Amino acid sequence: MSIASRFMRYVQIDTQSSADSLTVPSTEKQKVLSQLLVDELLEMGYSDAHMDEFGYVYATIFSNIENSVPTICFCSHVDTAPASSGTNVKPIYHNNYDGSDIVLPDDPTQILTTEKYPYLKNHIGKDIITASGLTLLGSDDKSGVAIIMQLAQYLKENPLIPHGNIKILFTPDEEIGRGADHVDIKKLGTDFGYTLDGGDCADYEDETFSADGAVLTINGVSAHSGDAKGKMVNALKLTSEILTQLPKELSPEHTDARQGFIHPDEIQGTTESVKVEWIFRDFETSKLTEQRNILEAIIQKVLSQYPTASYKLDVAEQYRNMHDILVQFPQIREKTIQAYEQAGLTPKIEPIRGGTDGSRLSFMGLPCPNIFTGMQAIHSKHEWVGVSDMEKSLEVLVNLVQIWTK
Repeated sequence: MSIASRFMRYVQIDTQSSADSLTVPSTEKQKVLSQLLVDELLEMGYSDAHMDEFGYVYATIFSNIENSVPTICFCSHVDTAPASSGTNVKPIYHNNYDGSDIVLPDDPTQILTTEKYPYLKNHIGKDIITASGLTLLGSDDKSGVAIIMQLAQYLKENPLIPHGNIKILFTPDEEIGRGADHVDIKKLGTDFGYTLDGGDCADYEDETFSADGAVLTINGVSAHSGDAKGKMVNALKLTSEILTQLPKELSPEHTDARQGFIHPDEIQGTTESVKVEWIFRDFETSKLTEQRNILEAIIQKVLSQYPTASYKLDVAEQYRNMHDILVQFPQIREKTIQAYEQAGLTPKIEPIRGGTDGSRLSFMGLPCPNIFTGMQAIHSKHEWVGVSDMEKSLEVLVNLVQIWTK
């Protein structure tokens, strides 16, 4: 099975996760793909492949060399984002893309252009895969899943390629921030790992945001609107005042590169009480406290004018910059760069303005940078992937497993 046909098979299985669910995994349908992956791995001859009670898939590609070398883990997530529909995905294979606009057939208003997506120009004359216009594609992260599965098939078919023990891990619920929650690090028994969850060909990422989340509750005073003078304190209006005083230069829409931000992500409430969910992001963990202090100073300034109002701000750690861990293992970057260069690539090493399962895994004892898969325009109906990017990522993995034997 080719990597493209494997990928197109996987994306047709709906695996969207749901932040509203408290089950593990958050949606039962994720297990459909996970079980398929187990079945395929067993068919390849990887006899310990299994899915645990939480929907995580584990498998081992056993060493074919005599000397002891580090055990590597390759990890991707099976779920797709709730941001756009993942039901009835119809992947479309575009052979020998000619650079023209791509009109998606099930919704002709959905058009991919090289102006909007300049990276398409890199794939003129090559094959790409899109969705049909009504759904996301699911390249995030089924391209990573397909690459790892193709590696398993390739190593089985080419037993003379030397490699140590390789662990395969497929997680659910990454898109809702729970992907690493139930990973059994002891079961994995690996020295380090790689997530396959990156974008452009040649991207290599060993740095992420540090991230906190917060819930702000504003308590006002409710009164009958016809008899509210001197009594009502409208929590909705207090919240509006707080939001308007946020520094614009610290908002997602005004930051890039290594700049952090404060972001009100969701609001619900009434005159009496409002709940606001926030996210704090920065590459320097210490700055998360500064962001919290900025927000709290604004809240206190606004509420000082309303003595009968009150607030509560609960902050929780989400994940931390994996670079804080990976910097302790310089050999990981060195050998990965070597694998890229052997594949004819110059690594593009940039921080991720976000997080991966690798962020959490690194702090759980599994140092885990991120490798490209080719995914583009993720979480949208315009999502697409270049077949050659997936193939090149596979080549990097084949190089890696050999480099780590030396």
